[in-house]
Amino acid sequence: MKRRGIQHHLDGLLALLLFGVFTVCVLSVLLTGARAYRRLTVRDQASYSRRTCAQYIATRVRQADCLGGVTVEPFGGAAALAFTEDGFTTRVYWHDGYLMELYAGEDAELSPEDGERIMEAESLSLSLRRGLLTVDVTGDSGQPDRLFLLLRSGRGSVS
Repeated sequence: MKRRGIQHHLDGLLALLLFGVFTVCVLSVLLTGARAYRRLTVRDQASYSRRTCAQYIATRVRQADCLGGVTVEPFGGAAALAFTEDGFTTRVYWHDGYLMELYAGEDAELSPEDGERIMEAESLSLSLRRGLLTVDVTGDSGQPDRLFLLLRSGRGSVS
């Protein structure tokens, strides 16, 4: 009788031990998956932030690419991309840590603070020479990105 009771306790203890090992394995797999997911999310967010800034500028240039429609001009002490169409000018520029956009009449006297914040960015540098637009942009991720766009209209102009 005593032997049967000890056997019962050992069976219960073995089942409890097996359940504990299973629980530890499940928790370790879940924690490993959560860490991997967090790393991938951070990496993807940084990549998205870096590419989005450059792709936004590339898309705006492609939309406005017509003869004389894309220029680089001084605006508020820095260079700005200017897209002119039907008496209105859209300027894309960097100001106070943001990529900004300002849409106004060609002769409107506005300052950089008047624009809309598009996205956070650390810096923006522009140059346009013989139809080749060079854009150096550093998004909020801190990684610089260089973009070369050859204007299909043939030439942009530099003011």
